[in-house]
Amino acid sequence: MILVTGATGQLASLTLQELADRKVAALGGSRTPADGQRYLDFEDPASLDLTGISTLVLVSAGYAEDDQVIARHRTVLDAAVRDGVMNVIYTSLTGAGDHLGFALAHRVTEDLVRDSGVAWTILRNGLYAELIGALLTWTPNGLESAFGDGVLSAVARVDLAAAAATVASDPAGHAGKTYDLVGEPISARDVAEHLEVAHRSIDLGEYRARLLADDALLPFQPPMLASIATNVRHGYLSNSSPDLAQLLDRPLTDALAVAADTAAAMRPEAR
Repeated sequence: MILVTGATGQLASLTLQELADRKVAALGGSRTPADGQRYLDFEDPASLDLTGISTLVLVSAGYAEDDQVIARHRTVLDAAVRDGVMNVIYTSLTGAGDHLGFALAHRVTEDLVRDSGVAWTILRNGLYAELIGALLTWTPNGLESAFGDGVLSAVARVDLAAAAATVASDPAGHAGKTYDLVGEPISARDVAEHLEVAHRSIDLGEYRARLLADDALLPFQPPMLASIATNVRHGYLSNSSPDLAQLLDRPLTDALAVAADTAAAMRPEAR
């Protein structure tokens, strides 16, 4: 049996749907499980029951400080070893993302997965096209961002879910492999042109000041978001790889259209 963690999250829920569409038996695991899902709380080791699970799709629990994220991942990996899980598939971060503010927890977790003694596959996911669209700001004159003219090899979340389902459906065929799952490079200006509006670039200092003034953000989020902006702006996330297309054996979803659709949905008059 396959178990996908973080089942109520967007990537995990899409992965479970993809597996269901392929008629591959799988369970979801979550702190807030739906009917038929298994209760899992990475911060409560006693709650982690992975008995009967042969393949664990560990979707990163990345919304916290590094020490918390790493502790969560270590706890679930310990449970996987204890309960006889045979394969672990970890959704990590693209290899070009080492300068991002949230990369360390991913790289440490990769080491934990490799050292666990369980057969493993690492899916190094590119940044979501949906995220890039969501990080653009609407003004009366169009879109605004701190991305400058930089490009990002964004990828639609649905493609990453399909890749995870492909690997989970045949874990032995992908054991010991690390895949870099990125799409075609797009820019904030590309998104604006797709929507037929102007794009204005702001500098990183102004962007950071706005983030720090946003009371809705948790303390770890402003540096994380600023790191995305400076990496895109300076070309550190424009890497390419054939891995995703080869895993899917189909054309990739249009990341530019996905980013534009996300941005369009956030336009004030669209809400």
